[in-house]
Amino acid sequence: MLVLTLCAAAAGFALLVTALMTGSVIWAWGCIAVCVLGAVLLLVGALTGRKVPPDHSAPPKR
Repeated sequence: MLVLTLCAAAAGFALLVTALMTGSVIWAWGCIAVCVLGAVLLLVGALTGRKVPPDHSAPPKR
């Protein structure tokens, strides 16, 4: 999931540079959309990665 987030950040940066060089608003909106997608991917990755590990210190139940 982190790799997809990094790819979205790189694509967003490329779209930002393109928007600044061409002066087109369409590229800027594309940058915003890709950055929002990257933020959602980062949030999903962080929430799914925070699963609580099982407690191995307690003796097994019989």
